[in-house]
Order: sequence, then structure tokens, then C-alpha cells
Amino acid sequence: MKRFISNFTKQLAEAKLIGEQLIKYDNSKDIRNVIICGLGGSGIGGKIVSNISESRSNVPVMVHNSYSLPLFVNNETLVIISSYSGDTEETISAFNEALKRGCEIICITSGGMVERIAKENDTPIILVPGGNPPRAMLTYSLTQLLFILQQYSIIEMDMITEIENTISLLENEMDEIKLEAKDISDKVGGTTVLIYSDATFEGVGTRFKQQLNENSKTLAFSNVVPEMNHNELLGWQGGNKTFSAIFLRNQSDNERNKLRMDISKSEISKRANYCVDILSKGVTEIERVYYLILITDWISIHLAEQYGVDSIEIKVIESLKGKLKSN
Repeated sequence: MKRFISNFTKQLAEAKLIGEQLIKYDNSKDIRNVIICGLGGSGIGGKIVSNISESRSNVPVMVHNSYSLPLFVNNETLVIISSYSGDTEETISAFNEALKRGCEIICITSGGMVERIAKENDTPIILVPGGNPPRAMLTYSLTQLLFILQQYSIIEMDMITEIENTISLLENEMDEIKLEAKDISDKVGGTTVLIYSDATFEGVGTRFKQQLNENSKTLAFSNVVPEMNHNELLGWQGGNKTFSAIFLRNQSDNERNKLRMDISKSEISKRANYCVDILSKGVTEIERVYYLILITDWISIHLAEQYGVDSIEIKVIESLKGKLKSN
């Protein structure tokens, strides 16, 4: 996994090249809503894109991570099927349902059943490099989701320039990113990490939680401000030194939420083992998103090394999938 994260900007460059081909795809269909179907490492990009779209799109962009599609989905819905392996059973179920409802569909996958079904139904496919852990390929899936929404005029942005600028930012900041990640992992190691962010970066916080779960093999939890101020902040009255808190922050965060996070951090610090801010860098939201993803990915790898666990291994999940197939 460390190798994949070390190649983060290289992957982004490759993802941009794949996305450039999509620009040649001609579509003028009127779309009333967007559903992104995917789970785990394939689905989290959808949540991040949904957050980004809130301030850029005039139509709702939603994430769906179950078997059946919402009732409102119809032939005016753009359904994006995101399954890295192409064999995620929940996503395949949603794919088949979308076909029956006559939805506009486009797929992001490396192969598997999704590729087969798409070819049988003349559904557009964006193929990404296969054979790797889905969570290590977020650069590809997230970037393609953004290119798709640009192509369908759901959001207005120059994706090529956005990704090029993001690559430059991350390469210039790489040494500092690694140093900060190592320092934070040293301080939160051995504790349960709680992650907080502005609600507009909920997907990034969830991604961090997932990386701690899968790479570091440890429990972690994420929540957003202002919601956590109405419930979870009280839970910290029972907090102790077995917990640490990490706030993912941005200059673009809502001003009231900045104040809320300052106050919350002050309260949490009284009980937590360690409480720290990670402030993103970048001019655009895309740059800030990728910056936070990269630095938190590095934290998960440093913790995996600290805990002496295999960051690639997912035996429990594979066992679960095996048992599901046999029933």
C-alpha cells in the first residue's frame, strides 16, 4: 500500500489522461438527478463528488450504496456505476435495475461483471487499470467521476487544468506532507481516532476513517460540524486518553463552523490523548480534497507500520464475500 500512496501523483496524471478521452464522448441528454452507485473504495469517491457538487450543481448528486435504487430514479436519471473490481454484488444489482428503468448509465470499472453487462447493453465504460486494491485506486475513480459530471454539464470546471494544478501542488508539498503525517501518526498511535470536518468535506473524513480501518486495521470514527455539536460533543464527557481527535480543516470552511471547531477542539483537548488540526493547502476545492486525502493516506500507512500489520490484507472481507456467495 505504501507503494501505491507513493505513486499518488503519478496515478492522478494517468487518471487525467483517461478522463481526457471522455471529453470526446458526446451527450446532450437532459439530466434531472445523478445517482452514483458504489461501495467501499469504489464508492467513497461518490460521496466526495456529492460534497463538491453541492455548491456547483443545479441538480442533486447522490451516493447509493445498497442493492435497490431509490423510487424516483427514472429515464431522466444519470446512474454512474462505480465498481473497481466489476464484481461488487450490490452495485451489479443496482446496475441491472437501472437498465430496466431506462436510465442514462455510464460505468467506471477495471473489468468483471460490470464490464460484461455494459458491453452486452452498449453502455459506456471507462476502464481503469486493474488488479489492485480498490482503495488504492481512488485517484482514478474520483477523477473519472468529476470528468463525467463535467461532460454532462452537471458541474462547470476545467478538469484538465484542475488536475494539473493539483499534481503540481502535491509534488511541491510532498516532503512536508510526509513529515506532518509521520508526526501526527506518532502522536495518535495506540488510540482510537475520531475525525471531524466541515460538513462539505464529509466524504474526505469518511475516506480517512476507511483508510484507518483497512490499512491500519484499527477502529476509527468520523463526524461533521455542525452536526457533532448537537450530540457527539457531549459524548466527550466520557472521553479519555484512549482517544485522539483529528480535525480536517480548510480556509474555505464555513466561518461559523471554523468557530465551532475551535471551541470543540478546546473542549475535546481536555480529555483526549491528542487533538490536532490538519489544514489543507490549495486554491481550489479539488486541490484541497486531494491534499487531505494524500496526507491522511500517509497517516494510515505510518500507523500500519507502527502496529506491525499488513496494510494490503483484507481476509475478513474476503471471508464475508465467500460466505455470501455460498448462500
